[in-house]
Amino acid sequence: MAVPNDIAGTAALAVCESLLLALNDHEILPEKEITGILNDAAAAHENAPAGDQDALRAAVAALIKNIVAGGNSVRRR
Repeated sequence: MAVPNDIAGTAALAVCESLLLALNDHEILPEKEITGILNDAAAAHENAPAGDQDALRAAVAALIKNIVAGGNSVRRR
């Protein structure tokens, strides 16, 4: 699935991902909590009321799930 070239969205993702990594690196949040945050974000998009943004919300949920599956949100030790 191709991700649209959205500069603001890409920047926001990079900043959030860096914050999650820093929170884990400094032992403020454990890996379980970080993946929980990401899974909650994906679920919010999956469970949103039906509407004209259904395809966008499904794509956002899929992207977040791929981030969790790829381990990009925490440094594996």
